[in-house]
Amino acid sequence: MALFKKEKMYKVNGDLQQIASRFTQYLQMDGWKVQSRTEGDKVIIQAQKGGILRDIIAADRALTFVLEKTQEGIKATVGVGKWIQNLAVTAIETILLSELFLVVDVPEMLWNSHVEDKLLKELDNIVGIST
Repeated sequence: MALFKKEKMYKVNGDLQQIASRFTQYLQMDGWKVQSRTEGDKVIIQAQKGGILRDIIAADRALTFVLEKTQEGIKATVGVGKWIQNLAVTAIETILLSELFLVVDVPEMLWNSHVEDKLLKELDNIVGIST
C-alpha cells in the first residue's frame, strides 16, 4: 500500500484548522472540487479535479489528504481515495475504518504522484506560513 500513499511529518506546532483552511482555499482556487471533515485532531480533505474524461473514468476517485495533529507536529498523509458523498456529515470513524486509499493503475498512479508532489509543496508553504 505504501506505493499508493505518501506520508510527511511537519515538526511544527501550527494551528491545524488554519492550515487545513488555507490548503482547502488553495485547492479551490486551483479548480479542485473540495470537501472536508474535522474530528478532534484530524482533518480529512478530499479534492477532485473535474473534466469530462475524468468524470467518466474515475468519477468516484479523489486525492485524499489526512492532516493529523500529533505530539511531534502535524502528520500529512495523501493518496488516492474514494470520493465519499457527504463527507461533512459522515462519521470520521466510518471513514477511517473503511478503505481510505484505493489501488490505481500505473498511468493514473504516475499522474497522481506528480499532482501529489505539487500539492504537498504548496502544503509545505502553507505550514511554513502558519508557524
